[in-house]
Amino acid sequence: MFSERTDSLPVSPGTRLAREILTSRFLGREVELTLLLPPATAAPPYAVLYLNDGQDVERLGLQATLDALYRSGAVRPLLVVAPHANEQRVQEYGTAAHADFNGRGSLAGAYTDFVLQELLPFAQANYDASADPAEAVMAGFSLGGLSAFDMVWHHPEAFLRAGVFSGSFWWRQRAVGAGYTPADRIMHRLVGRRWAHPTHRFWLQTGTLDERGDRNENGVIDSIEDCLDIIEELIKAGMDAQKAIRYVQVEGGHHHQDTWGRVMPDFLIWAFGHDASAARLTAPLPVVRLQLNPDLAPSIFLPTDPPESPTEPPAFVLP
Repeated sequence: MFSERTDSLPVSPGTRLAREILTSRFLGREVELTLLLPPATAAPPYAVLYLNDGQDVERLGLQATLDALYRSGAVRPLLVVAPHANEQRVQEYGTAAHADFNGRGSLAGAYTDFVLQELLPFAQANYDASADPAEAVMAGFSLGGLSAFDMVWHHPEAFLRAGVFSGSFWWRQRAVGAGYTPADRIMHRLVGRRWAHPTHRFWLQTGTLDERGDRNENGVIDSIEDCLDIIEELIKAGMDAQKAIRYVQVEGGHHHQDTWGRVMPDFLIWAFGHDASAARLTAPLPVVRLQLNPDLAPSIFLPTDPPESPTEPPAFVLP
């Protein structure tokens, strides 16, 4: 493994941009890295964000977002290390233990090895990234978000927090229409096999316009339902929904870099904010999940006129 370093380009009093080429023996290719260095006055070692899909850093407006957060004093200095994906993205991202029903994610195990055994040591040796798992965060978007979640869930020795933007929690071992049931979702099953680490923390985001798919025709798009079901699995695995999980549902949010860039400050303050700024984060609206019976016509009861014998089970409320 070797790297080819380009000159750091100071673009603002805050972040400093650098690019690297890291040759990976696990992936058998050169991996381009985009790095955003903390302000020059920051003292190492640095808290670090490992961010999948580094080729989208510019489209996300991440550098400008970080600079604004630094100016306002909302976050502490951090290093961003963002490996780029290439044409093998749908093979390298996924769950390391299991490809999906179509064979996608066949290189996810190799990508996990690249991150753990090549990327982290490189960032720690060359850019003073902290080796403390409490100071390391992994994040990603869509399939890259699933990849980040999978790595953090299975490797708390490396990082304890994950950020998942519109995560591909639909990832399944059987196609819809080929005997599929919700139990075929791979990440949900993997979470159900073990207890959460006591200090695991997850930030999860969906947009109400992420997609139009609704497998079970219950009026909730699949991306939201799959994410809420992951939250239920995390709670079953021992996580405190109020203290360890933050779920942000963006009204009108799309499965797109524009939405992810707009909600990025919330994630960065959650992950790297000073205590005071993190405490000022807007509380997300409660998520109410109703078990609906499609065979029954909806009934509306005023608060002063409750039904005598409700036919619906009570709502399940997540903070």
